[in-house]
Amino acid sequence: MTSIPRAEQPMRNPAQPEKSNQHKPTRRLKSPAGGPRWSIPAAAGAALALVGGVALWSAPGRADAAPDRVPGAHAAGFTVVAAGDIAEQCTAKDSDCEHAKTAALVKKINPAFVLTMGDNQYDDARLKDFKKYYDKTWGAFKDKTHPVAGNHETYDPAGALAGYKAYFGSIAYPKGKPYYSFDQDNWHFIALDSNTLDSAELAWLKADLAATSKKCVAAYWHHPLFSSGEHGNDPVSRPVWKLLQDAKVELVLNGHDHHYERFAPQDPDGKADKNGIVELLGGMGGANPYKIEEVQPNSEKRLTNTFGVVRLNFTDNGFSWDLIGTDGKTKDSSPSYQCH
Repeated sequence: MTSIPRAEQPMRNPAQPEKSNQHKPTRRLKSPAGGPRWSIPAAAGAALALVGGVALWSAPGRADAAPDRVPGAHAAGFTVVAAGDIAEQCTAKDSDCEHAKTAALVKKINPAFVLTMGDNQYDDARLKDFKKYYDKTWGAFKDKTHPVAGNHETYDPAGALAGYKAYFGSIAYPKGKPYYSFDQDNWHFIALDSNTLDSAELAWLKADLAATSKKCVAAYWHHPLFSSGEHGNDPVSRPVWKLLQDAKVELVLNGHDHHYERFAPQDPDGKADKNGIVELLGGMGGANPYKIEEVQPNSEKRLTNTFGVVRLNFTDNGFSWDLIGTDGKTKDSSPSYQCH
């Protein structure tokens, strides 16, 4: 996986502090000599600048910020919003209801579609709770949402995933299973149910990967193989990673731990690999934040106590993303990556 540094962005106003500890100088990374560069129309670059960036820095105990993208690093062929761990039992009437605020970000960004990485509704994901809470905020984008289930969707007293299936219907079960795939432009997206990664689902995944003719592939599910948070690494998806690595998949998105984290390309055993998979953990959609417990190898950036959404920019040849906080500010920016 080839990463391309980002263009330098304006420094953040010191009068607008982050929710963090004291700053320390960031370590700037250089792109490989002779590395590829992309060009975009001026209008696309202006749109990126309008969303804004903050000064790249790292608080104590956190990984260094992303290297800047080069000028014109990417043109968004289409934009996607992603987050996991979303709807606590609160509404916009409650001033501290974070999923109402993250939903407002989705509305403002107006993406081509929305990805949710599980634990969409707390605590037991009953249908009545979906209707009372999730539907009042993120439900506004239901018709263009491609969800996956988390562990909280299995706690429903009516049966595992009962409320989830009843609420989302064929959106979450387009072929009668809680895992599916779909295409957008030159990208193939794979949604998995990590609650029951059995042989049937793995066989389906292997066949799906073999069938796609798209150049770029992203997969998403709830439980991350790698995480520096309270849940930590979950080996349940290692067989999935092995299939994805063999198929030269670009990107994996997860939730479960309630923080934001991005990793450098790595293999299923956690070894740095420039041809490996980039993992993005986006569990900051609205649920109570978790602590960073044990920093994992290849973890490049970690943020907790930061609610927001990930705005992903996809082209026919690559991708990048920005973490947008509920205050509208860019909290982190990834490098630009080229598809394998």
